[in-house]
Amino acid sequence: MGREFSKRARGAEMKAAAWVGRHPGSVLAPSVVTASGLELGWATTGGIVGGTVAGLGAWYRAHPDTFDRLAAPRLRSWRRRWWTYVGLRWRNALIACDLFTTHRKTGELRVPRLVRVRSYSPSVDTLYVKLHPGQHLRQFEAKLPELTEALKVERIALERVKPRVIALVVERAEPFTEVIEAPEMPQDADAVELGRLSVGENEYGGDWRIPVLGQHLFAAGATGAGKNSIPAAVLRGLAPMIRDGSVRLWLCDPKQMEFAKLAPIAYRYAAEEQACADLIDEYVDDMQATQQALSGQGKRAITPSPVTPLNLLVLDEMGALLAYGDPSVGRGLRRQLALIGSQGRASGHSMLGLVQEPTKDTVPVRDLFTNRICLRVTSAAHVDMVLGENARLRGALADEIPNDPATAGIGYVIRQRSRVPMRVRAAYVTDTELDELVTFVREGWKGTPANLQVVAG
Repeated sequence: MGREFSKRARGAEMKAAAWVGRHPGSVLAPSVVTASGLELGWATTGGIVGGTVAGLGAWYRAHPDTFDRLAAPRLRSWRRRWWTYVGLRWRNALIACDLFTTHRKTGELRVPRLVRVRSYSPSVDTLYVKLHPGQHLRQFEAKLPELTEALKVERIALERVKPRVIALVVERAEPFTEVIEAPEMPQDADAVELGRLSVGENEYGGDWRIPVLGQHLFAAGATGAGKNSIPAAVLRGLAPMIRDGSVRLWLCDPKQMEFAKLAPIAYRYAAEEQACADLIDEYVDDMQATQQALSGQGKRAITPSPVTPLNLLVLDEMGALLAYGDPSVGRGLRRQLALIGSQGRASGHSMLGLVQEPTKDTVPVRDLFTNRICLRVTSAAHVDMVLGENARLRGALADEIPNDPATAGIGYVIRQRSRVPMRVRAAYVTDTELDELVTFVREGWKGTPANLQVVAG
């Protein structure tokens, strides 16, 4: 493949034949339309094409969820491949950045070939590129600033897919340019949707919703990434159920900063390391007692109510609890959290964990969390640790989010059906809005205030 014996370049007709072989659909579609026009008449063919377009438009308007999941990525990929990254545009961009080789004998410029384009979301494209012999990923890394400007995009990340094939993950635009306001607190418990609490917005302009009942939520992000906005938004959505006693908040707060405001509405609150361990031990005891009660009643799951409440364990700074403190306490906590992660869903015992460093050494129970969020992180490897294998390759560029207060709350989640990364932004909950939450719960509290106790301050 890399040998260069002849001084003659390959014929243009052979290049054209090879192109047709690589892109049969782009040749077949116009051919089918032409054949239909000749055979059925152009009016009939126009009606068929128009009906197809009208059908897609109706689908787009009538059922956005399935259209965005099934049709939009394919249509967007095709448009970007044959308009944004088409032939000469792609070739000229790479030549301008010196990302080509020259045939030693013929002098022919050999530009890396664009093999495939995938556009899983409106703001991120993944370009699969086949390199020529003598080229390497490092050459593209050295030219990333120039290539970013040449393609007129926000940023580009690189991944090696296999020998001589690399992927350029291209972020075309930033969908979030404004801070998202905190979600409104429902006034009645009946208005709370435990399966889809609103915590922000997604890159499609819709609400970003997450389930709480029967789920464990894991959020990773560096300092200042906006992790605390997620549990704050969740708790605002749960406010009337906390007030009515249908949700009990168990809060481990080693940092003793933002969440200290929530101590008055917590069923249990702890800050010191041993106190947090005691709180989690009590949480596990409560879970096991609920399991026994459900077993005796022949039930498989709870319906949240003041009698059988949903218990939510919020774990701030999990690294401080599991890895950075007393090793003996950390070992016990890992064992207890593994029990909660593997057994707590049916009994209504959910976890919401926050961490800066999502490695297995820091959070060995990471894989037991059913829903995960990756905000700005400091390493490309952290993205796949949080969101799963090849998440970054599919467009989750969480390590490329700028370390800027204006980007707080921006991150990625995996869409459950398609397994495609989706860019999201958590709503920003101010201190005033946290105070509003506490006041709302305390003033309308229908349980016994004595139940609210601090394990350790």
